[in-house]
Amino acid sequence: MSKLKITLAKSTIAAVPKHRKTVQALGLTKTGRSVIKNDDAAIRGMIASVSHLVKVEEIED
Repeated sequence: MSKLKITLAKSTIAAVPKHRKTVQALGLTKTGRSVIKNDDAAIRGMIASVSHLVKVEEIED
């Protein structure tokens, strides 16, 4: 199963509250921090809604 490395590229200070909660649910706290998540439909949907705030890289196992 492939994994995704998700990095918070922009601050959530001026973001819509729904987007701020989505970023928090992904486990991202500060700009520049990264998390590694399994590649599934739920995570892809969360990334799609905050695509303007995050950078995504695919990691092969």
